[in-house]
Amino acid sequence: MKGYNYRTTDNDPTTTLPLWEALVTDAVGDVIEFWGFKRNHGRVWALLYLRRQPMSSSEIQEALDLSKGAVSMITRDLEVWNVVSRVRHATSSAWHFVAEVEFMQMIGQVLEQREGQLISRVATDLKDAGRLASEHEDMDPETLERIERMRRLAGMMQQALEIFTRTAQLDVSKTRDLL
Repeated sequence: MKGYNYRTTDNDPTTTLPLWEALVTDAVGDVIEFWGFKRNHGRVWALLYLRRQPMSSSEIQEALDLSKGAVSMITRDLEVWNVVSRVRHATSSAWHFVAEVEFMQMIGQVLEQREGQLISRVATDLKDAGRLASEHEDMDPETLERIERMRRLAGMMQQALEIFTRTAQLDVSKTRDLL
């Protein structure tokens, strides 16, 4: 495989992932890392999603060759974002984890928590910037209008995100006119 160094049961008996499973978990990890999260967040979620059964921290640790501390931090983060849940397994006293399987619900929750907070801060900052800029007596109206356009765009992004998280549909057709 070009660019990847897989340690799997197909080529290394010390780990438990077959090559196909390593390819999936690494691919999801790469996408998640591209979105600004840690690669192992995606790998853990993908493993849980593929396995379709509760897995303990030690099982995740062994399957993905991660440390105990890493698995603990990753599963905690994934729980906060509601993309994995902690459950009790009938045959064990240890907590086990299962993946959220509804993609749109999962993406919506993460977007709402992470991007929603960012967009809200940007909208507030742009509103404050517009107010402060308008207090300068030598401020030209075109600059004020540009700040206002950016503030309106942030407001539209907030609305689009809210609609998307409620309906799993995104309509950005009006954004073109603003830009």
